[in-house]
Amino acid sequence: MSIYEDVLQNPEKFCLNIDTLGECKIPSPVRNPVFVEEGARIYIDYDVARQKGHLARGVEPASFEKAGPHRMIFHDPAWSRAAILTAGGLCPGLNHVIKGLVEILTLDYGIKTIYGIRYGYRGLVSEHNLTPLMLDNDVVDTVHTLGGTILGSSRGQQDTMKIVDTLERMNINILFCIGGDGSLRAARDIAEACKDRRLAVSVVGVPKTIDNDLNFVGRSFGFETAVAETSRIIQAAHIEAKGTVNGIGLVKLMGRDSGFITAYAAVANPIVNFCLVPEQPFVLDGEHGLLTALERRFKSKNHAVILVAEGAGQDLIEGEPVRCDASGNILKKDIGEFLRDKITAHFKAIGVETSVKYFDPSYTIRSIPAVGADAIRCYMLARAAVHAAMAGRTNCVVGDINRSESYTLVPIALAASERQKLNLNGDLWRTVLDTTSQNFYFNPSSFSKRIDARNL
Repeated sequence: MSIYEDVLQNPEKFCLNIDTLGECKIPSPVRNPVFVEEGARIYIDYDVARQKGHLARGVEPASFEKAGPHRMIFHDPAWSRAAILTAGGLCPGLNHVIKGLVEILTLDYGIKTIYGIRYGYRGLVSEHNLTPLMLDNDVVDTVHTLGGTILGSSRGQQDTMKIVDTLERMNINILFCIGGDGSLRAARDIAEACKDRRLAVSVVGVPKTIDNDLNFVGRSFGFETAVAETSRIIQAAHIEAKGTVNGIGLVKLMGRDSGFITAYAAVANPIVNFCLVPEQPFVLDGEHGLLTALERRFKSKNHAVILVAEGAGQDLIEGEPVRCDASGNILKKDIGEFLRDKITAHFKAIGVETSVKYFDPSYTIRSIPAVGADAIRCYMLARAAVHAAMAGRTNCVVGDINRSESYTLVPIALAASERQKLNLNGDLWRTVLDTTSQNFYFNPSSFSKRIDARNL
């Protein structure tokens, strides 16, 4: 059972409340106040609670604190100093979030000192000698049109105590951490260290994971932009595949442990014939293997398009040492190059002409600015994060639990407890199987019946 399912079914086992620094005594100065009432919460999934009979058993259904501006706030804006950092890999929308944080801090609360911390948590450790960038509305005016992050980013753990020393020395009482699960765990450690020192510092996370693999935060920003950007690459792979005899367009997409981008891209581009994700193991050889499935494909069509997530099929690649990045994440072996070479060698060995065109657009996709609904989500997450911080909330991350305008505050420990995974019994994966028809090629009996019935 995943942590998400466990929380829904057994909410009494978990602490879903947000840490607060103290009583809010200062009237809020926000411009357009529609205040969140104290104690307002949003159910994660009321239908599950009803099915499980929570109310009948006197169990409160799983819910999170509703995000938004509070009538009374904890931090005095006149004395507040905020800091913003981005950590981990790049993602569409980082600058849009930074812009949103700065504008809400300045225009709603009148905070004048906002530090842009350079290169992630490294910028809060003095020996790295990284001067912060002073942020205001003029500095961030057009940054949302740029990809990447104007603050820079980095991986690797820094000394929590040294970070807290810097916060204390610079009188920073609000820290925004934009990052994925590892970055959010670092934010949790900072919040807990501040609590141990009796420092009234709000540490609030904004979830950044292009893989969409954080729990309880809904769809993270950058994901929809990434999926949209894949269309151009997939179309090119399709054209290349159709342009030669038994052509194969092979596209590797992001997704170290979760195949959401690859799955959504397959559904959004129903010219994909095979979608390979980390959650669904596959084999190369044998009657149910990928290579034989491609042979079957060529009996009915003279081309194929394959999408593969970077974390798929790792068990197939032997002989390479395990390597980790600076944050301790296991670096995935290159499944794209591996499949390209294996497919090419296989068809050469059986005397079948083929041509594999390989595309790896990962760095191109993650370095573009957010667009459309994704850009809107960036700003709304930033807005919710600022209002939470000013109300003295800490050790939390903002999310929208997939409901428009229903933003919530989630304990970091819960959001970063485990990676969110594709549900292979859910509608999304069943839709992938429908759009690709890949099970017909992997399954010899199904393929024979389909050829006989439809002459495909």
